[in-house]
Order: sequence, then structure tokens, then C-alpha cells
Amino acid sequence: MNLLLVIILAIVVFAIGFAGMAIRILVKKGGEFPNTHVSGNKYLKIQGVYCTQIQDKLEQRKAWKKTNYDKIKFVPDMKAGK
Repeated sequence: MNLLLVIILAIVVFAIGFAGMAIRILVKKGGEFPNTHVSGNKYLKIQGVYCTQIQDKLEQRKAWKKTNYDKIKFVPDMKAGK
């Protein structure tokens, strides 16, 4: 009986929380969830902190510029296996 009461109370608390978030979105001007991603924070941008995906793209671009792909020679599969 006690376990059932705890489960029902937990469901009620979650339902009140979700209803509160939904009402906030409907009432708030613009009605969107706040952007909590690193890319949406202007203070982190000022400090030079980026999302890891953006940092990875920047580093790949640097590596691509450093590598000279014109001199790469491909070995046929028959020779590579020997």
C-alpha cells in the first residue's frame, strides 16, 4: 500500500511539473524553451568557448589545410596484402 502511494505521489508531482512548464511556454511571450546549449550562450561566445562539434569542425579544417592530398598514392589491394 505504501509503495502504491509513493508511486501515485511521484506521478502527481511529475504531472504538476509538466503542466507548469507547459503553462509557462503558453503564457510567456515567444513561447519557446530557453536555449541552454553552449552555442546559444553569448557570454561563452565572448570567452571563445564553443560547442564540441564546432571545435571539432574547426580543427578538422585546420588539419585539412595542413595536409597535402595531391601527393597521395593509392596502392592496389593485391600489393597491400603482400
